[in-house]
Amino acid sequence: MKKIIFTGGSGKFGRVFKKLNSKKNIYYPSSNIFDVTNLKKMERLIKKIKPKFIIHAAAVSRPMDLHEKDIQKSISTNIIGTSNIVNLCQKYRIKLIYFSTNYVYPSKKGNYKEYSPLLPFNNYAWSKLGGECAVHMLKNSLILRICMTEKPFMYKYAYTNLKTNFMFHEDLAKVFFKLINKKGVINIGGPAQSVHNFAKKYNKKIKKKVLKKTKNSLPFNSTMSVIKFRKIL
Repeated sequence: MKKIIFTGGSGKFGRVFKKLNSKKNIYYPSSNIFDVTNLKKMERLIKKIKPKFIIHAAAVSRPMDLHEKDIQKSISTNIIGTSNIVNLCQKYRIKLIYFSTNYVYPSKKGNYKEYSPLLPFNNYAWSKLGGECAVHMLKNSLILRICMTEKPFMYKYAYTNLKTNFMFHEDLAKVFFKLINKKGVINIGGPAQSVHNFAKKYNKKIKKKVLKKTKNSLPFNSTMSVIKFRKIL
């Protein structure tokens, strides 16, 4: 089996992915061993393991306001760190799968396709798009623009006027290896619907809530077209 390095193994998706793919030849190095801001550390591990794939899911993400308050950390990890990985993948001929976000789209009209114009919604999304820019330069790469959440749905209420493409971490982890040999960009998520409609399928008692428009509110319609993803499945 081809060897794989998975970054972000201690994250919420990483833990689910590891549990469901425990028998595969995948290495989950800690950020101390595979520090994306340290080229020499990463190169030492790559020389030792000789992976054919790097799945890059590690990133600074939540809380979202961190990317407004500490842009240096956001840039160093999500943009420069990803660029470091791209350089090593190019040098050692490794396929790179990069986890991006649906927030790179304008998040206004919805139904965004992989070739739709991009306009990140917030600094977090800008940092992920910055990583995308480097990954696009690597021909042997795949960018996944993902919309997923924890299972079970972790809130007592859900917005009725916020539309997105939520799917659970488990749903992607189970089908991930159908994507690994693809290249380019693929939107990843479930059917476009309100968050409330998504959540009530799993919790009939979940309460309704209306999202009010404020300076720091979530995007009202960040839905993507996931036709390409569904065809692969």
